[in-house]
Amino acid sequence: MKNSIKIFALAAGMFTLASCEKFLDVNDNPNSPVSENLALSVKLPGALMSTVSQETKLINPLTSLWSGYWGTTSEATAQFTNEKTYNGVGIRGTRDGIQIWEGSYNTLLYYQLIKVQAQQEGSLFYSGIAKIMQGRHFIQLVDLYNNVPFDEALQGTQYISPRYENGKTVYEKSINMITEGINEIKAAGAADAPGTADIIFAGNKVQWAKFGNTLKLRALIHQSEVNGNEAYISAEIQKITQEGSGFLGVNENAYANPGYLNTTGKMNPYWETYYRNIGGQTTSHISLRPTVYILDKYKSYNDPRMAKIYVNVGTEYKGVLFGNPIVEDQYNAVNTSAFRGPSENGNQPAGLFKSFNQPSVLLSSFESLFLQAEAAHLGWITGTAKTFYDQAIAESFKYIGLTPEQATTYAAQAGVNLTGSSNVSESIITQKWLSLNSISGLEAWNDYRRTGYPAIPNSLLAPVPTARPLRLMYPESERQTNGAETDQQGNDEVTVGLIWWDNNGAQ
Repeated sequence: MKNSIKIFALAAGMFTLASCEKFLDVNDNPNSPVSENLALSVKLPGALMSTVSQETKLINPLTSLWSGYWGTTSEATAQFTNEKTYNGVGIRGTRDGIQIWEGSYNTLLYYQLIKVQAQQEGSLFYSGIAKIMQGRHFIQLVDLYNNVPFDEALQGTQYISPRYENGKTVYEKSINMITEGINEIKAAGAADAPGTADIIFAGNKVQWAKFGNTLKLRALIHQSEVNGNEAYISAEIQKITQEGSGFLGVNENAYANPGYLNTTGKMNPYWETYYRNIGGQTTSHISLRPTVYILDKYKSYNDPRMAKIYVNVGTEYKGVLFGNPIVEDQYNAVNTSAFRGPSENGNQPAGLFKSFNQPSVLLSSFESLFLQAEAAHLGWITGTAKTFYDQAIAESFKYIGLTPEQATTYAAQAGVNLTGSSNVSESIITQKWLSLNSISGLEAWNDYRRTGYPAIPNSLLAPVPTARPLRLMYPESERQTNGAETDQQGNDEVTVGLIWWDNNGAQ
């Protein structure tokens, strides 16, 4: 991890961005001199935008393929080959791979610089935000790689070969870090509030506390299948209850909105990457299609969200098979359902694609409510699973552009109504999976790995029929510079190494 020393020296490059328009310029020259006296209000938006970019451009596309949402048209059989074949070496490649490890530690270093400066200046609000976001990123790294550096990471030249810590320990330390962040934000004075520099909650203390608690609940839900972990989970739930702010609920979303512009590189990155760029279209919009499996699920539940998200082909909605190596006319672009956006929706906002300046989703109300539904079902929190579940569905319908009445009708159907479910956990996870479609592939993949729900078909290019993607491999640059540590982590093959909370393994 010696590369992180260089990254640390350059990490503040993004923080040379001084205005709403400028901090959208995420491609500034990292070799430019960096002022050590930039205000925290300048640095924070850049760090939050780094989180958004990391989530949208690197993590969500990989995991949306692996969680059963996306496949490719026949014309694009040669695209996403590493993802379809579970080629961990290709995915981690320095030149053509997906730089999730590097991007994650880069972003963590941005928050580290903010935290250090905030502590020097006594700015508790900024320090608290940095801690919550660092905890979020470390948990995400564990979800992707398992054991990772924590205590000895982000320390500049102090540790040349930072020590890896096991995933369970990193989870616990990250949850503690989020708790510290919540407490610091609550203790911050009014003069310390970040205002518009906080492009998620505009300095709202309660919303940050709820966001932090929801991140902790998500991390606890991840480990709900681990035997012998009950006492730890109970103690952490008790801490959340005592803190008192609760979780993100109805109409409460962690949306990042810096003021996107209708300019190349400054649009909402989700819109620009998967729907329309300044030139009018993206490669992803042409090549990506829903899987047959997810369309069949929508159809089986008479789900009106399908028509809001996708374009019909004649009178039908048609998908593709993930990893299909055969070029077949029925899976050509013109014969399958593309994403629906304003251009296909009478110039009106559509389900996922509404406008170039729509906010970026970091954690939605409906994901939070589904987490609470599962927690209530497990007996962790008060309230009924059905109440949270129905609210989650209603919030998803609202996000997609449907009415409360449509949500009520949908949730009352046999097969959806939680009251009549023969497997409450499966029902919650399945409806959560439908709601997170293309929005949070990682959480859908996390749920599949820990529960096996829903029964997502395997890639037709899987190395063997039973092989499933379980993790990512440590990047080659990390193995070259910190090999003594990576060698101790065991087999990190994509289809072999388990994340510490994954008792389910390959399905």
